[in-house]
Amino acid sequence: WNQDGEALSVQGGPAAPRKDDEARKHKLKRLVQSPNSFFMDVKCPSCHRIMTVFSHATTVVLCGNCQTVVCQPTGGKARLAEGMSYRRKN
Repeated sequence: WNQDGEALSVQGGPAAPRKDDEARKHKLKRLVQSPNSFFMDVKCPSCHRIMTVFSHATTVVLCGNCQTVVCQPTGGKARLAEGMSYRRKN
């Protein structure tokens, strides 16, 4: 163990960081830089249409068929409307 309480590998360097520790770090301070934003498929509960929405959308997103509000912007991530289900795209 080193002074910070991290496990050391056989060669003496720090062991691989845990996945949950990496997720909490700032996007530029991670071992491998990766964005916090993502695209997601959102399903409208009234018309069952699936649309692609950005996780950090800065405008109100409406359903193309029924004009229902899908998500509203906040300071960071967009807030999905009640009843909406989503799946993260890869």
